[in-house]
Amino acid sequence: MPGGRLTQQERQQIALGVADGLAYAEIARRLDRPTSTITREVLRNGGPTAYRADLAHRATERRTHRRAQASPHGTQAPPPAHGRDAEAVRAYEEVFTTVLMQAGTPKMMARVMVCLYTTDAGSLTAAELVQRLQVSPASISKAVAFLESQGLVRRERDERRRDRYVVDDDVWYQAMIASARANAQIIETAQQGVAILGPGTPAAARLENIARFLDFVSESITRAAEQAREVLYTKAEPPSDGAT
Repeated sequence: MPGGRLTQQERQQIALGVADGLAYAEIARRLDRPTSTITREVLRNGGPTAYRADLAHRATERRTHRRAQASPHGTQAPPPAHGRDAEAVRAYEEVFTTVLMQAGTPKMMARVMVCLYTTDAGSLTAAELVQRLQVSPASISKAVAFLESQGLVRRERDERRRDRYVVDDDVWYQAMIASARANAQIIETAQQGVAILGPGTPAAARLENIARFLDFVSESITRAAEQAREVLYTKAEPPSDGAT
């Protein structure tokens, strides 16, 4: 089975396969490549609806060039933790970032989230994020502010009084609660519109349906988040002194 980077001709074959609606496994079989290689290639370069062979090839060349600049000759990056394959980790991070972007997360915010999620400590300082992502401090500051507003990261001070940005088991719970709060504002505003537009009118009925739908969904999300937090993340109480 061939290894190494995909060639431009292989990317053209991938583009044709995607356009024909072929499964990634079938495209991989025709190119004698692992299915994971084709999946990563498509997802990191626009996804199945926007994949273009020439754009993907140029994007890969740019990424390779950036890595070469970030690792000048004479310096050697530390070995990956736990014996991980550094190239496989980078490819996975790009795929994860693309998936978050397709779900509606802006690119820089998605990159920061993935960087934090794939760090064993689950937390990084702004300076560490700048170094890892090779972007400006202003870009990190803007991304973190957005993620904090969505409840997707939290901030804490370390022993050196530096801000650290953290993702842990509680982050997604907080994000769900923040989403429910945002829905509550939409619900209240929609209900105000019913009175203004006149009960019984088509526009008011539409707003009332929006309010009822979001109210039902938000209540369900909040209840499910509370149950999941209790079941999955609540630690068992230690036995009392008299317990066996």
